[in-house]
Amino acid sequence: MKTTIKYTILFAVIFISNNLFAQNVHFVQNGVIEFEKRSNMYALIKKKINKENESWIQPAYDQYKKSNPQFKVAKSILHFNKDKSLYKWPETEEVMNNNWVSRDMFADLKNTVATNFDTQSSITQKSVYEETYLVKDSVRKINWKITDETRDIAGYECRRANAVIMDSVYVVAYYTNQIAVSGGPESFTGLPGMILGLALPHENITWFATKITEINVPEKDLVSPVKGKPTTNKGLADVITKAFKNYGPEALSEIKIFSF
Repeated sequence: MKTTIKYTILFAVIFISNNLFAQNVHFVQNGVIEFEKRSNMYALIKKKINKENESWIQPAYDQYKKSNPQFKVAKSILHFNKDKSLYKWPETEEVMNNNWVSRDMFADLKNTVATNFDTQSSITQKSVYEETYLVKDSVRKINWKITDETRDIAGYECRRANAVIMDSVYVVAYYTNQIAVSGGPESFTGLPGMILGLALPHENITWFATKITEINVPEKDLVSPVKGKPTTNKGLADVITKAFKNYGPEALSEIKIFSF
């Protein structure tokens, strides 16, 4: 009888403690997240080398490795509240690299993405060569597979989720439910919390949060971009397909990049 009473008291204490802990957990709903995008240029350039071009790309690649770091690093910022977010790139004076081999569409891609979580819609400003497009569409639907793997990112415990988008692009995301907003960098959303880490392993590119500041974000910092030719995701894909249809499958692969 005493043993039964002892276990009953123990379970009651654990139950009450868990409830008190849950009540004291703070969930972030407003703030600014600073991301660092890292592109493995050695891997990206090396993948472009084949038997037909190795006589001129290989020397350029070797020279690039002698005078440049392996990773190209760029900073981006996500402003958010519980209803919407704005992902953008701060204006910086970039040092131009005269080595043409370092130019890579994925590494240089810098979209501005406004997401409305209530309407599940987005407005994305994309630069496609000499043109700027304003892509208005619904948010990307991603079939995430949540795993048990966790890691710490910028002081937040994050859980791993995997997905495949655009039929062939493998994505790894790390999200935290301590930030109660289903957002993330670029056009990635749909997890039960904020995505703080994102990796495209086969594209050799990652985005990871480096700093998170909980503040009330003013409305002016969440205003959608307005400059660009209005279109949809399908409309932009049609434009790029038409422009590159005579340049072979390698050129058409850029549809994937601009659909990102």
